[in-house]
Amino acid sequence: MKSLMKIGLAAAGVMTLAACAYNETLGRNQLLFVSQDQMAQLASSAWTDLKKQEPTTNDPKYVNRVNRVAPKIIRAAGGNPAEWEVKVFKSDQINAFALPGGKIGIYTGILDLMANDAQIAAVMGHEVAHVNFNHSGERYSQTAAAQTALGVGAAAAGSSQVGSSAIQALGLGAQYGVLLPFSRKHELEADKFGVRYMARAGYDPNEAVKFWEKMAAQKNGAPPEFLSTHPSDATRIAQLKKEIALLNSGS
Repeated sequence: MKSLMKIGLAAAGVMTLAACAYNETLGRNQLLFVSQDQMAQLASSAWTDLKKQEPTTNDPKYVNRVNRVAPKIIRAAGGNPAEWEVKVFKSDQINAFALPGGKIGIYTGILDLMANDAQIAAVMGHEVAHVNFNHSGERYSQTAAAQTALGVGAAAAGSSQVGSSAIQALGLGAQYGVLLPFSRKHELEADKFGVRYMARAGYDPNEAVKFWEKMAAQKNGAPPEFLSTHPSDATRIAQLKKEIALLNSGS
């Protein structure tokens, strides 16, 4: 089993060396096999399908709030609001997202929880940060590297007695050892820069903490952090407070 893991990880390592680039703003290397433009092309069809499958709303109760906030956050993040499309989806889902290519979707369910525009700004800033740093492209690349390791390992296994159990073990190692922790890193980076965007746009960053505390109160039986793609609420809130303290100090 160890030899199979070494072969698979070596193949993934070759891919990693070929696609790693240092991101000065994030202060770390990013594994990227795909560009922002390539991810935007992939996201475009998904966005079109989503708008067909899920109802949107023009209710001023929701749309006016979103339209007040979105342009400010997009500008604060260095973008042009005219190049972004923002839609409110009519659903009880407590969710929001942004896609490469300038798409923001936010659900009425999460808007109903938001006490003010600053809390909308906190979530939008977080989602726009994901796009700015091509986190979706990085996740795509991480998955591709993991699949390459699995594929090479499977080929090397052949008729070996370790067979499928070894590959399954490698799959679990890839999932819990690489992909999920990396997703948590993305979430914390999006929190960090999202709160900067909202502060730059003129919103009180302390509202981000209040919103995530409210979100934490909504949850029942959340999985342990090491099994989740998102950081625990305590981790997230602690980092937000740290970042806000830095902003208040002028750092």
